[in-house]
Amino acid sequence: MKNKKRGNEKAFFIGASIVVIIFAVFCALPIILVISASLTDEKALVAEGYQFLPSKFSLASYAYLWRQRAMIGKAYLISVIVTFIGTSIGVLATSMCAYPLSRSTFRWRNLFTFLIFFTMLFNGGVVSSYMVWTQIFHIKNTIWALIFPNYLVGAFNIILVKNYYQNNIPVSLVEAAKLDGATEGQIFQKVMLPLSKPVIVTITMFSGLAYWNDWTNGLYYINKKELFSVQLMLNEIQQNVMLLRTANDRLGATAVNAADIPSNGVRMAIAIIALLPIMIIFPLIQKELIKGVVIGAVKG
Repeated sequence: MKNKKRGNEKAFFIGASIVVIIFAVFCALPIILVISASLTDEKALVAEGYQFLPSKFSLASYAYLWRQRAMIGKAYLISVIVTFIGTSIGVLATSMCAYPLSRSTFRWRNLFTFLIFFTMLFNGGVVSSYMVWTQIFHIKNTIWALIFPNYLVGAFNIILVKNYYQNNIPVSLVEAAKLDGATEGQIFQKVMLPLSKPVIVTITMFSGLAYWNDWTNGLYYINKKELFSVQLMLNEIQQNVMLLRTANDRLGATAVNAADIPSNGVRMAIAIIALLPIMIIFPLIQKELIKGVVIGAVKG
């Protein structure tokens, strides 16, 4: 009986492993294709299309971006600053908001939980949000326009942290701390936060990804190029390449051969440059991320 049970478990493990491997391959293929396209000569890319192995190797796309390195470097710095500040404030605010909602002694926790959940289903829309941030808070063309709107505190993250607090931190620890004379602030700082590493890492990753990949805030609220994030700057470079190619085609390609303008390759190289920090950081925190999502998503 035990041998049969072990055999079933082994078969399930093998089947699950095969499914995961197939899924991982399908996830990796688009990235491999993008990398290959960014390293392919523009003429070959136009003539032969995208291939997993470059038919004609070329670094022209990255050379073009290298010539824009001053702008890209400054945009990277803006993105790093915005991501760091926004993520730090957002994680702290999310954790603090989730703490009273997780306490059964908080009289209004059901009402506030409902109001927070309601914002996941309905919102005021882009126009009203734009009017609030520009006409009331006056953050247009400031770095705060890349931090406060849309991503600072999310309802999903609050509920995730709240559920983690309820399901994984015993109430007895909180009661023991109160008996020792600890205040709510001390309980939050010395009990809740140290025991919440997985979910804190999880919401940090979610928030950091949102800020790093964001371009809508910049599109709506930023006109100054010195405040462009890396996403906005790379998007502008791509648009400049397309405009150059279009203008060159209209002139009959007399000044520059149209195929020598690496518009397709640059588009792929831009994607790799924007994706590179995420590809480096994600494997380092994958274990805590998975643990935080699985445990924090359990209904409390």
